[in-house]
Amino acid sequence: MKENIVFKDLFEFIDDDRSHKIAVLDIETTGLKPDNGLIVEIGIVELDLKTGATKILFESIIKEAGFESYLKNSWIFNNSDLNYEEVIHAPDLVELKEEVQEILNKYHLTAYNKPFDFSFLESRGFLIKRQLPDIMEAAKNVCKIVKFNGEYKNPNFQEAWGYFFPESNYIEKHRAVDDALHEAIVLYEMYQKGNFKVNFY
Repeated sequence: MKENIVFKDLFEFIDDDRSHKIAVLDIETTGLKPDNGLIVEIGIVELDLKTGATKILFESIIKEAGFESYLKNSWIFNNSDLNYEEVIHAPDLVELKEEVQEILNKYHLTAYNKPFDFSFLESRGFLIKRQLPDIMEAAKNVCKIVKFNGEYKNPNFQEAWGYFFPESNYIEKHRAVDDALHEAIVLYEMYQKGNFKVNFY
């Protein structure tokens, strides 16, 4: 009987196979470094590598301890439709940490400019064990935007989007889940052409 249960669980795992599904994460912050900036929004999106389908896994405005009125003029509030008052009334990161960590545990994860997003989360105690290549690094070698010294520059997301989808009029919103959704689309475009490698082992 025990053996049958083991095989039943195995078949259920195969039916619910996550080996072709990954997650793309994006955060918005009040600063560029974890020690002088606060997280104000987190978005996580699932990407199906077989179909290109996306699904929102997590989306929330975030308030961290230390969020005060002096942050009203942070770049994010002047360059997106996110406003200071929304953050003031948002749930505390501590309240949402377990929910976010459960998602991080389930998926292989990446981001556009991964060191930025991941360093913020890891400095807050999140564990990101299943890391995939940086989307921006992969795009760098495809877009091939030359710097003054002849080397390729890291394309900002708007540059990458314009390269892959030149007919689109999309403008980056600097909102976590919308950015993550579009970053997933760029990732999938590269994945289909063999420019983004996914190794689940």
